Amino acid sequence: MFLFQGGSLALRDETPDAGLAQGLPRETVREAFREAFKDLDAFEIPAVDGPGTIYGASLGEKDPLPPGWRTIPVRQGLSLLSAGKTVDGRGPVGRMLRAYHIAQWRRDAAFCGSCGTRNTDAPDELARLCPACGRREYPRISPAVITIILHGDGRALLAHNKKFAPGVYSLIAGFNEAGESLEATVAREIREEVGLEVRDIRYIASQPWPFPNSLMLGFAARHASGEPRPDGVEIEDAQWFSPDKLPQLPGNGSVSRYLINAWLEGKLSFSP
Repeated sequence: MFLFQGGSLALRDETPDAGLAQGLPRETVREAFREAFKDLDAFEIPAVDGPGTIYGASLGEKDPLPPGWRTIPVRQGLSLLSAGKTVDGRGPVGRMLRAYHIAQWRRDAAFCGSCGTRNTDAPDELARLCPACGRREYPRISPAVITIILHGDGRALLAHNKKFAPGVYSLIAGFNEAGESLEATVAREIREEVGLEVRDIRYIASQPWPFPNSLMLGFAARHASGEPRPDGVEIEDAQWFSPDKLPQLPGNGSVSRYLINAWLEGKLSFSP
């Protein structure tokens, strides 16, 4: 069972980092939260990478933990568990992220969006069901693109977003708009955030990213024209970097780092 508290995973103190993605035995959680267990938002969902069931539960953000327990941010756990080589959401890490996504969605979908009645669980599928008006709500998935922009001289564009930790540079990203293709989103976000035009946009890889409910779609694109001009709203700085002179990069486990690693390994070059 994966036990979440806000944006963190709750664990026993003796749980090693390597065991984060395995979760805890349900009996362990039930025993530790014996009095409060009935009040936890517990759920069972099917795995999507094969047979099996994923068990999850959520604590209130202010609920005290029993002695001998700790929390670790889910993002930190993802970085610890991933080597930056795969991002497809399969395996234990993918199951942890699926549980986290559903835990957040259940919290946000506690009440019907049409009539305000408290939702229940649909008996036949993964959905929240309003017992009053019958409205069903499904897990929200918001598509977003993230793109590594490659210069003809072998450099790549990396940018510092205001939300990043100081000194960390990553890739240009943004949400897909209604009525917009993914390739159009790539071009628009790059134009808006750093003032560049790109060409030869191609899809590379995707990743479930439940922070809070994204599906990240990773692309590579070739620089066509323009010089980096950060918008000053989201992007504070954007520069061309060569493989031998890099800033601090995002942690392993993210599709941004996956794309950067692929560039560094020579896997994303364009033909002349």
